[in-house]
Amino acid sequence: MSVQIIVDSTVDMPERIKDRFRIVPLTVHFGDEEFVDGVTIDKQRFYERLVESDQLPTTSQATPAAFDKEYAAVRAAGDSAVVLTIASDFSGTYQSACIAAAEYDNIFVVDSRSAAIGAGILAEYALQCVEQGMDARAIAEALVEKRGKICLVALLDTLEYLKKGGRISKTVAFAGGLLNIKPVITVVDGEIQLIGKARGSKQGNNLLVQKIHESGGIDFDEPILLGYSGLSDTYLKKYVEDSRDIWQGRVEMLDSTLICSVIGTHTGPGVVAVAFFKKD
Repeated sequence: MSVQIIVDSTVDMPERIKDRFRIVPLTVHFGDEEFVDGVTIDKQRFYERLVESDQLPTTSQATPAAFDKEYAAVRAAGDSAVVLTIASDFSGTYQSACIAAAEYDNIFVVDSRSAAIGAGILAEYALQCVEQGMDARAIAEALVEKRGKICLVALLDTLEYLKKGGRISKTVAFAGGLLNIKPVITVVDGEIQLIGKARGSKQGNNLLVQKIHESGGIDFDEPILLGYSGLSDTYLKKYVEDSRDIWQGRVEMLDSTLICSVIGTHTGPGVVAVAFFKKD
């Protein structure tokens, strides 16, 4: 019996490992049109629509039925599974996963307490646990312990999308909403926090580097993932160049990914983000 890892579609990861997961999709709505995240709309087309549309898209959580379909396949294969979801504070997806899991004794559900690339590095860590031969229960326990070490820091072009989506208060949005001010946010235990403001992308990149140092540093032995949103990775490449002193000589290759449509709905385009595990 092997252990399978199930994630929801908000868990961003490098393309090189994506086929090692079962993925349960959320949905995105542009007006009356409904799209299944990663199935009937891919990331590139989503950001094209986001730019073209006058109407802000909305999102819906994954359903218990969608999780049950994957759980049934796991059971039919004679396997067990660990399920990793977006923070329960951001979506009802974790609750859907738990409802469906009530009928199974071989399914273990974990709330990542993070999102996007933050949950993505935890998912990659889960694969490492599988490779080490750990059983599903032990992997779930390891993820709960490890999630507290996730550091996710993001430079946003604007807080407007988070405000419209109700993910932050108007007070926080106002604090980061001055002209040409780029907010820097983090996710701490399922809560979005504004941790800095920068005038322009150069200062923003410097602030990202500063926040990495303030966290206590990166554990380079664990997964690291960069993310961006929008139709171009220009800002991401500029960030990597501006922060090369952090990575040079420490990592052979920096993984990066386009942030999924559900998260992109709430952040908008122009995001540069980094996720890593803090040093002990």
